[in-house]
Amino acid sequence: MAEIYPWQTSLWQQLAGRAQHAHAYLLHGPAGIGKRALAERLMARLLCLSPNGLDACGQCKSCHLLAAGTHPDNFVLEPEEADKPIKVDQVRELVEFVVQTAQLGGRKVVLLEPAEAMNLNAANALLKSLEEPSGNTVLLLISHQPSRLLPTIKSRCVQQACPLPGPGESLAWLAGALPQASEEERRELLTLAAGSPLMALRLQEQGVREQRAEVVEGVKKLLKQQATPSQLAESWKALPMKLLFDWFCDWAQLMLRYQLTQDEEGLGLADMRKVLQYLADKTPQPKVLVVQSWLLEQRQKVIGKANLNPVLLLEALLVQWAALPSSERG
Repeated sequence: MAEIYPWQTSLWQQLAGRAQHAHAYLLHGPAGIGKRALAERLMARLLCLSPNGLDACGQCKSCHLLAAGTHPDNFVLEPEEADKPIKVDQVRELVEFVVQTAQLGGRKVVLLEPAEAMNLNAANALLKSLEEPSGNTVLLLISHQPSRLLPTIKSRCVQQACPLPGPGESLAWLAGALPQASEEERRELLTLAAGSPLMALRLQEQGVREQRAEVVEGVKKLLKQQATPSQLAESWKALPMKLLFDWFCDWAQLMLRYQLTQDEEGLGLADMRKVLQYLADKTPQPKVLVVQSWLLEQRQKVIGKANLNPVLLLEALLVQWAALPSSERG
């Protein structure tokens, strides 16, 4: 059975303890906080034929079928490939499932993740099922970016924000999950994961600290004119594009904050502090704002899975970054 994380306990009690369930829930919050685990646990509880208090019994026919991945009244909808859209044909299959009668005589449960991966046609195809679900059906939608969902989708669901744990709780959990890492490494991972502990664990498995070191080293070489934008773009093309844009957006934000506050402690992780301070001191603020605006716009395209040429995009980014410092500040 899916694990309930310590920071989800009260939300779980509230959700699982409901006497009557809504026909659609939208579980939303940042990536890496355990929304999928929560949804899977709720799915098991809703399908169980003889629940044991707040939890599925784990022993009935329904629980055995769910564990085996062969439950006839359970439908999981995800992109066919990682980072690809959910297509209208996939949603039509879901709609067909929703209008059928439950084979085990209980509920039917749909889990859809991530909801924002549905293209416009797919989202519109889902609306009817959300509006008039057939029989005893519960739809569990998971979203990391609810702002990208159609308002009509959101309005037809009970919207449930999922909690982001505090730093203390996250670090305590990471200490158990990454016992080999030092306290400092765990703090660094949590910062890189914007406070999401499961994302911090995933980033560690991806080798994010090595990737970050490579990028920081590259930026320093770029500013010292020891590497060209095209050389760096070529060497970074295999790195996760969203991660790179997250970092550069963050760095632009930290530079702006420093220009306003002159607070060195607010310059983020130690690896880029001196570089950002140098750039903030040498770059007119309007120039930083222009680059930040461009970065945010490109990051949206990366998140939206636009068909981009990574090398050309990175080269465009690095050309702008290399041109930031000026002899005079505005």
